[in-house]
Amino acid sequence: MRVVSGIQPTGKPHLGNYLGAIRNYVALQDDAHAAGGECLIFIADLHALSMAHDPAELRSSTLELVATLVACGLDPDKAILFNQAQVPLHPEMQWLLNGTARMGWLNRMTQWKDKAGKNREGQSVALFTYPVLQAADVLLYQATHVPVGEDQKQHLELARDIAQKFNNDFGTEDAPIFTLPDPIIPKEAARIMSLRDGSAKMSKSDPSDMSRINLSDDADTMAQKVKKAKTDPEPLPSEEAGLADRPEAKNLVGIYGALAGQSAAEVLAQFGGQGFGAFKPALADLLVAKLGPIRDRFVELKDDSEALDAILARGAAKARERGKPTLDAAYRALGLVRH
Repeated sequence: MRVVSGIQPTGKPHLGNYLGAIRNYVALQDDAHAAGGECLIFIADLHALSMAHDPAELRSSTLELVATLVACGLDPDKAILFNQAQVPLHPEMQWLLNGTARMGWLNRMTQWKDKAGKNREGQSVALFTYPVLQAADVLLYQATHVPVGEDQKQHLELARDIAQKFNNDFGTEDAPIFTLPDPIIPKEAARIMSLRDGSAKMSKSDPSDMSRINLSDDADTMAQKVKKAKTDPEPLPSEEAGLADRPEAKNLVGIYGALAGQSAAEVLAQFGGQGFGAFKPALADLLVAKLGPIRDRFVELKDDSEALDAILARGAAKARERGKPTLDAAYRALGLVRH
């Protein structure tokens, strides 16, 4: 079992990132380690170049994200934690795969359509081809499993298509070049929505900081954000069906359940009939209890750039070692002499 996943260092990591991805990374790390496998988690700093960015901010965001991941429980002794920029094998592999990927496949990517909008001609080539870099990210390490949310399933399918075509064109049935990775869809893929709009996903890019709980927020800030979160005047229902047309109420109940390890039905069994004046303080207390230790550890780590750089350097050395045999095999298969 070899699990590979990446996370972009843009904006401050928030509650949605933690419940939707980071918490699952920790569980996957432990599962893979216990099974004698490996888990590679990388900071996708090369992917960040597909959009406009501030170089100094990218550097600080990368270190901040490493501090966040470690504070959340990712253990550099169990998982391989690194950033793409220190492993040039990623863009090298992307270039080799560019000959196999097809324009039509990339044109069908819904994220390309969403991010490019109407001004496709004005977008960077990197934005168009970054799904090929994503394919390189996982195929380079012969990943067997890749954790994906709903918005990334299409990109993993593309990676499998590229791997299959490359194997068909340049490998043999007995000796394929690439492993076709399987998706891991978390059992409880918590989809956390904005505190200001229950129909929009909690996002780093939302201009309102009140829309999200940042993992770096202190206890008072978390409590204030929950207190001011958008709700409706009705009390909480006793059954889940009563949340159907109440997106903000459903979101807050979902956050409580995800943090407490309870279903929505169990949360409503406890709080049904009560108003938000009672529920919001309970949610704030739970947030502080669960995220407080993470925040304290993050504050300890975030300014120790020497320690964070050392974690990345060790992880990058391991990643380069793991990826080299596959890159060498791809070069040979294409008839290229690398040395």
